[in-house]
Amino acid sequence: MHVSCTLSQNTLCMFDGPDFPGSLDEQQFEAWLEKGRESRIGYRYLLILWEAVEMTYVPAYATTRDEISKYAPFGQSTGRESLIAAYDVFSES
Repeated sequence: MHVSCTLSQNTLCMFDGPDFPGSLDEQQFEAWLEKGRESRIGYRYLLILWEAVEMTYVPAYATTRDEISKYAPFGQSTGRESLIAAYDVFSES
């Protein structure tokens, strides 16, 4: 089941397509990036996870690339959370 975000004139959605479980409001994504940048922990990566029970995206943060592999990719996960994407909080790539 694909969960779409509600579009308004000022809203852009990410992951809005049949290959993803739902859409993510781009403003929420930007807020999560900023939180990672401002953290005193020194996060390097923002992980976008799909939380299957709640049917929503949640952020997770990692300091190393190795930590990303703790999450199974969406479609391969047997757990509650699956990895949709990982972004460098400073370069957004």
